[in-house]
Amino acid sequence: MKILIDTHIFLWMLSCPEKLDEKRRYTVESRTNEIFLSAMSIAELFIKQAIGKIQVDFDPIVMAERTGVEVLSFSGSDAMQLGRLPMHHRDPFDRMIIAQAIANKMHLMSDDSKFVPYDCPLL
Repeated sequence: MKILIDTHIFLWMLSCPEKLDEKRRYTVESRTNEIFLSAMSIAELFIKQAIGKIQVDFDPIVMAERTGVEVLSFSGSDAMQLGRLPMHHRDPFDRMIIAQAIANKMHLMSDDSKFVPYDCPLL
């Protein structure tokens, strides 16, 4: 299964794996699944750092590689899907991640309840 993880799931994997329930931990650790991190999540981390919300003291690309997570570039097709999304959720980064999951036929792993109304399988 191809799974796109939300930004907070990636952070939890790195610093607080205990926040992932047993099923999610198994899912991200299973070799039968392909785990992806959106390039938009990396942009989100550095924008939040620039405005003082968080401190990013690691290289997200290196950490993704070390944890077996592949970085997924944001494509023109993803942008087209973004344009078709209803406005259930206003956060631009979350909307881009949702659009990527839909456009690339991936499951999406997130704790954000605002993702539920979208036509995307959630984990």
